Amino acid sequence: MDHFLYHNGVLHAEDVPLSEIAEAVGTPFYCYSTATLTRHFRLFDEALAGMDHLVCYAMKAASNQAILKTLAALGAGMDVVSGGEYARAKAAGVPGERIVFSGVGKTRDEMRQALIGGIRQFNVESEPEMVALNAVALELGVRAPITIRVNPDVDAKTHAKIATGKSENKFGIPIARAREVYAQAAALPGLEVIGIDVHIGSQLTELAPFRLAYEKVAELTQVLRADGHDIRRLDLGGGLGIPYTRSNEAPPLPTEYGALIREVLGHLGCEIEIEPGRLIAGNAGILVARVIYVKSGEGRDFLILDAAMNDLIRPAMYDAHHDIVPLVEAAPGVEQQPYDVVGPVCESGDTFAKGRMLPPLAEGDLVAFRSAGAYGAVMSSEYNTRPLVPEVLVHGRDFAVIRSRPTFDEMINRDTIPEWL
Repeated sequence: MDHFLYHNGVLHAEDVPLSEIAEAVGTPFYCYSTATLTRHFRLFDEALAGMDHLVCYAMKAASNQAILKTLAALGAGMDVVSGGEYARAKAAGVPGERIVFSGVGKTRDEMRQALIGGIRQFNVESEPEMVALNAVALELGVRAPITIRVNPDVDAKTHAKIATGKSENKFGIPIARAREVYAQAAALPGLEVIGIDVHIGSQLTELAPFRLAYEKVAELTQVLRADGHDIRRLDLGGGLGIPYTRSNEAPPLPTEYGALIREVLGHLGCEIEIEPGRLIAGNAGILVARVIYVKSGEGRDFLILDAAMNDLIRPAMYDAHHDIVPLVEAAPGVEQQPYDVVGPVCESGDTFAKGRMLPPLAEGDLVAFRSAGAYGAVMSSEYNTRPLVPEVLVHGRDFAVIRSRPTFDEMINRDTIPEWL
């Protein structure tokens, strides 16, 4: 469910007509719903009620500080994967004890940054990282709390580019070597082993892969405890998918996911961490664009929009589907027609959809890409010297620009000309 609905034939974000925002800030722009962000976070939090747990929002999905502050006020922790994300979380007022640091390539500077600023734990991905973190912690005279990410070799049955739990993926250590690596960690004086980490991928639409992975984690927990390790926290990652189309079967609900966690891991008495990103932010955001031209081609019509692949790269990068809807609702019975929906960038890959059935549209009409809140604005770029688009947050009848569109001068003036030129 989201809070982008038609009222009197006009698409609204909560109580704000999206056409009103378009008039105020121009197009294209991203728009997020506070009510949807709140609802989705609470679904996860309530799914684990009664268990010792922390829902750590995966910031890589959408990292604007207004979004972070909205979720932090609800009690969310943050899952970060870079020093920049760590700095964003702290700037948004998230205390270090609610920040988890993930990622395969943490640098010593990033480790130092988090140890000085405060950190809940590092999710360690390799033995070289473990050695480096131990050295930094000893240098600072502290012990670094760690979980070790294990790779359970489970097929998440998702897109190959977002699968992370198979043996060929770069993430974590093979679960078969876990006892050996945990023993090495326990021998390093700068590290404090507190738990296990696992994450098998993103946009999972069934629970079976989670069950397989979590059953392996449950078994490993017992084995490591028998080896003398104080395993008291299980970081289960994220990955629960969202419905990108209105017609397909809905992925499992957070309540069903929470019930699975209770069933498979509840008897262990561990604190549970989960790291949802896409399901919290995905359907909480849309991208609004304007039709520049309607072009008739050889056997097809093109909708050329003012949004491009640099604004929303998921279709070009993953062949991802986003529902596209007009801001003014079509009258009942209007016959739809196929369009190739494209942007103005000089690449054939700048295509959002082919043969998409839409009501007749004309130059100047506004359309919205649904389910664009996750991996939308955060993956955008200034390719073709196109400005990053504004981000807008809606709260009831109010809206605010939470990232402004830069001017051409601001973009160009970031360049520095060498003195010999």
